[in-house]
Amino acid sequence: MSTPLVSIITPTYNHELYIADCIRSVLQQSYAHWEMIIVDDGSTDNTLTVARSLAAGDSRIRVYTQQNVGIFRLGETYNFAVSVAGGDYLAVLEGDDVWTASKLELQVRAMEAQPDAVLCWGRAYSSTADLSSDYRLFPLEDKSRGVYTNTPRYEASKQLILSCFIPALTVMVRKSALAEVGGFLQMHRLPLVDLPTWQQLSLQGPFIYIPEVLGRWRIYPNQVTKTFAIEMVEGFYKLAIDFYAQCKALGVFTGADYNRIVTHYMRMHVVSYSRSGRYKLIRKDFAGARRDYIRSILHFGMHEPLWKLRSLVGIVFSYLKMDIEGLAKRLGRVSYR
Repeated sequence: MSTPLVSIITPTYNHELYIADCIRSVLQQSYAHWEMIIVDDGSTDNTLTVARSLAAGDSRIRVYTQQNVGIFRLGETYNFAVSVAGGDYLAVLEGDDVWTASKLELQVRAMEAQPDAVLCWGRAYSSTADLSSDYRLFPLEDKSRGVYTNTPRYEASKQLILSCFIPALTVMVRKSALAEVGGFLQMHRLPLVDLPTWQQLSLQGPFIYIPEVLGRWRIYPNQVTKTFAIEMVEGFYKLAIDFYAQCKALGVFTGADYNRIVTHYMRMHVVSYSRSGRYKLIRKDFAGARRDYIRSILHFGMHEPLWKLRSLVGIVFSYLKMDIEGLAKRLGRVSYR
């Protein structure tokens, strides 16, 4: 097998509890020809110190730091890393995630065997903050192989209008293909780069899907997906409308129409307001939680009745000034704490 250089892009911010695990999971890779580009976004904890300490023992690890630009300029951080990357392939590993040991080896072999592939990805677990147990395995294997491999062309595009089924920490992308779409993309004030970037890559060429676990990402209270749950759904909706229009102009049959997109995101709004209420209960913002729960119940039609019922339960807990995590655990649900 040839051994092209893989550039690992690791943006990090206040990950002092997690960055060491992240770096060690790279050091344990069975594929050795890599460089790790860590970009610390002005952390206020010891993230930078921990990263530099581990980097001192391996010249393949480079640590950069910048004045904090925040999550809504994440694309700039990613693309800075791309600008100093020397690899033919780019792999994404944010500072609170970890890989399995064979991840890079499996993907390099697959990408070298299929030169027209623009992106390679696989399965990943969501896990507890200490990685002691796993919650769910993604993707759920509920889509056709053609969607996962984007064959024929645009099969993945059809699904990426409505959801991001590709775990970012599993992705390896061909650097030349990423350049064709303008680098990592961030738009509509979404605090992420993955979905808009995968959407555009799906218009470029086939994907490779490896049906093996390639990594784990932690679930903990202050993650972006929790803090900005409502804003993310609003951004996803705008992104979906734009991508739908782009596909339509290209003559790509997406299987979706405007009404289906609107209905999908009305449902997502019900869920996101309910989840936002739950996060606010944990932070003891009981009035804020109640407002989000009420919005989940009263708006967006009759979609997602079970989530509306959950919101009703949440309102009761907000008046009791209690969070709902104990009940969630007893019901076998994932705790957000």
